[in-house]
Amino acid sequence: MRKHYLDNIRWATVLLVVLYHAIFMYNHIVTAGVVGPVTDCRWQDALQYLLYPWFMVVLFLVSGAAARYALDRRSAKAFFAERTRKLLVPSTLGLLVLGWAQGYFNMAFSHAFENIPAGVPAPVLYLIMTVSGIGVLWTCHVLWVCALVLLAVRRIECGRLLAKCTSLPCWAVAALGVAAWVSAQVLNPPIIQVYRFGIYIFSYLAGYYVFSQPQVMDTLARRAPILCAVAAALGLVYLWHSWGKNYAVAPNVNSPLAIAYGWAACLAVFGGMKRWGDRTGPVAAFLARHSFGLYICHYLALSAAAYGLVCCLHWRGAVVYLLSAVAAYGGGLALYAVLRHVPVVRYCVFGIKKENPHVL
Repeated sequence: MRKHYLDNIRWATVLLVVLYHAIFMYNHIVTAGVVGPVTDCRWQDALQYLLYPWFMVVLFLVSGAAARYALDRRSAKAFFAERTRKLLVPSTLGLLVLGWAQGYFNMAFSHAFENIPAGVPAPVLYLIMTVSGIGVLWTCHVLWVCALVLLAVRRIECGRLLAKCTSLPCWAVAALGVAAWVSAQVLNPPIIQVYRFGIYIFSYLAGYYVFSQPQVMDTLARRAPILCAVAAALGLVYLWHSWGKNYAVAPNVNSPLAIAYGWAACLAVFGGMKRWGDRTGPVAAFLARHSFGLYICHYLALSAAAYGLVCCLHWRGAVVYLLSAVAAYGGGLALYAVLRHVPVVRYCVFGIKKENPHVL
């Protein structure tokens, strides 16, 4: 039986990721690689602070739980082959197909072309733009590594750990926030800081071993109102404490307060969706089918809109946010709708042949 609440968490979080990027493109805090402020008002940046500590962690928890159900139906070898096709192919071959376009906008926003000597061969420039256009594909890289780690852990523990996590009480799941904080301190590359391998591998494993357990989810669902209240309170404290700081880099991103708020928000999301959102309908089903494509395509559509509106037309103000959000949602879905009907491109960019997969 399909877990509708997992599908709903996935697509709802992807929608929040798109909204986050629409604001991030013009934010006042982390301005490298984006257009930068188009208004003097800063309050919209609060959404970045409230989302960043938990929304990607939630996606890795969902992916870990989905891996549990996938491995219940297929062998480890088949699982690895599927994850390679759906994750590694889009983040390598797909990068060669679309990465140059995203890289062009990223380099234009950073004025990087001004530092490239004249006469650079076109193939070299293409490679530079492609590497600069990794964008959201970092998630696929990390998810693929997480799948490898999970297969290794399963081979070692032989199901014993999964059995021990069957009926963890709510306090024990909450206490895993300490482990999340510890994991957040390790395996963080110094240059590309979104590759937070420590906390994302931990989240993926926690999704597989803990958040896939029906008894654990029922426990979180019963306490959903309390979990939501705690997460809201910690979110306000975190926003007040971190306002004006770069929330995406250490020590702020890995601080005890950031991890405590992020983990509380994850518990609230899972408990709340299991209690109030374990159902589907035409809109939810559509978004569940298209969430991965929207995730892959939205940032390119957003970047094109930002380049046209601000860099070319020199617009400013709230209308830029509005039009950029429309472009990110609508343009991302439209781009996905076109590319998924082109056989070779469909395989390279999304790792799909005929089906519309759920991979996040």
